[in-house]
Amino acid sequence: MNRFKNIVIEGFEKKPIALDIFYKFFIPQPVIIYAHGFNGFKDWGNFDIIAEQFAEAGFVFIKFNFSHNGTSPAEPETFVDLKAFGNNNYTKQVDDLQIIIDWTLDENNPHSASIDKNNLFLIGHSMGGGIALIKAAEEPRIKRITTWASIDQCKTPWANWPAERLKKWKETGVEYYTNSRTGQQLPLYYQLYEDYVDNHERLDILKGVQQLNISLLICHGSNDEAVPVSYAHNLHEAAKGSSLFIVQSDHVFGRKHPWLQKELPLPMQEVIDETIRFFKSI
Repeated sequence: MNRFKNIVIEGFEKKPIALDIFYKFFIPQPVIIYAHGFNGFKDWGNFDIIAEQFAEAGFVFIKFNFSHNGTSPAEPETFVDLKAFGNNNYTKQVDDLQIIIDWTLDENNPHSASIDKNNLFLIGHSMGGGIALIKAAEEPRIKRITTWASIDQCKTPWANWPAERLKKWKETGVEYYTNSRTGQQLPLYYQLYEDYVDNHERLDILKGVQQLNISLLICHGSNDEAVPVSYAHNLHEAAKGSSLFIVQSDHVFGRKHPWLQKELPLPMQEVIDETIRFFKSI
């Protein structure tokens, strides 16, 4: 197994992106790019276990930290750059994903010999699922896409905030999101909402899904409290050709961080197996 961790490239506004690439063979293979969710990172829940399964199945697997997700290349699993976290937004993430795609398919990529540039696939979890769907509607080189517990609108995390909280957010310029795992108060600057308003047409996930001319697999947990399973049905209804795979599980398919076991929870394994079958059926 070839594992290259924390490769650093330049992301949006010249902020660094740390990425990992996994592959088993030195021959051209389909390549999968994975986009993490809100308050997440590429190594959440020992994601290397998942990356290795895809590599064993004959794929090149790339996962990365969005440039403004609050981590750093030196500390890729810790929210150490709160200013960057507060300045993150949807368009920055969509543009980061484009940078990763361009790097992946570049002939000068040092791993180019192992990448089949005609078979590029995306996986996105939660917010990353929405980002991946938006990009799939823009980028013709993407051949297939799978979402895991994806959002269906770019309104995380303020979608259910009361009007008074939204008003306060505008007045003060900042609201805070509590990381339940670390207890950190993570800033969310009002620019996040302004970015959505200014770019709402580009950030219309359901509109993008309606425009897709590629196959889409939608995976979701039936007991997801963070992103209700109804969102998966909304995506499925919007798509011209999609498959819906529902498992009895939560938003992260039974995982947690840190994940110290070598085996994955059954729901996560079922989602991985279904995703591999989907990508191999092309």
